[in-house]
Amino acid sequence: MARIAGIDLPKNKHSYVGLTYIYGIGQTCAKEILDKANVEHSKKIGELGDEEVSRIRSIIQNEYKVEGAARSEVQLNIKRLQDIVSYRGLRHRRGLPVNGQRTRTNARTRKGKKKTVAGKKKATK
Repeated sequence: MARIAGIDLPKNKHSYVGLTYIYGIGQTCAKEILDKANVEHSKKIGELGDEEVSRIRSIIQNEYKVEGAARSEVQLNIKRLQDIVSYRGLRHRRGLPVNGQRTRTNARTRKGKKKTVAGKKKATK
């Protein structure tokens, strides 16, 4: 099992898919990294040699922000939006969708479990 940036990559996945297990690396970045390291995209992680893994590891360390650095940068960006009291910052603070999605229905991932509000009672005459 290859260990890159503190993450154990799965042996049975293709190399470009396995690299996406690292936070901050998507499929496009993974393919770029493999091209720079001269590694085939279709090669499985378990088939990679020590030299190939070390080339991939060095490229990631030198050129990309991954794991802790990437997470902290995202958190700082969100905090900056909240501090300047922008619209997006307010949406983050309230736990609502940030990018203009509808909230009348859906948005359950951001809003959490449904909170039932009792209906209005009819007045008796």
